Amino acid sequence: MKHKILAVVAILAVSAASLSVYGGDEERGEHRRFTLTSPDLDSGTFSNKFVLTGFGCTGSNVSPELRWSNIPPGTQSLALQVYDPDAPTGSGFWHWAIYNIPPNVTKLAQGAGNSPGTLPPGAFGGNTDFMDTGVTGGNGNYGGPCPPAGDRPHHYTFTLFALAVPDLAAAGGVPRTGSAGLYGFVLNKGVGAALLGKASFTATYGR
Repeated sequence: MKHKILAVVAILAVSAASLSVYGGDEERGEHRRFTLTSPDLDSGTFSNKFVLTGFGCTGSNVSPELRWSNIPPGTQSLALQVYDPDAPTGSGFWHWAIYNIPPNVTKLAQGAGNSPGTLPPGAFGGNTDFMDTGVTGGNGNYGGPCPPAGDRPHHYTFTLFALAVPDLAAAGGVPRTGSAGLYGFVLNKGVGAALLGKASFTATYGR
């Protein structure tokens, strides 16, 4: 009888331990999840404040606020790219890019992408497909959505990359003035294991 009681106690102890480990792992996993969000795009679409001014669009072209949390351990810099795969170009359209964001930064305030002076110290705005058009106020600045009238709503994907390198241009051997496509290659492939993680969300816009 004594052996049976001990066996039951042992089984209960193992079951309790298993539940505890499972719950702990679940909680720790959730805590570690690298996320990117925007309170300005919570509705899933862009209000006119964040739409381009130009090419037939009459928005205010203010960059939306972005927030992120739980960057991977070992992150030395962050990079942001915003891409529209639905643009009728054959190659999509790049709307915004920021590189060398310091790892202690956890947000970009609304309007931060509209001038080099409002970016976090050390970060720089990368070129987009609005290069030399003047509609963003300068190369490297945010360019809001402006799909062709009558198109189905386009998808705008915001992606934040966590990197184990402090200077992406130096690590990739590319100029700071390189295209967003070139930087996209460096980010997704060129830096190899130095890409520690990605967080993203998508908002839509049509007119």
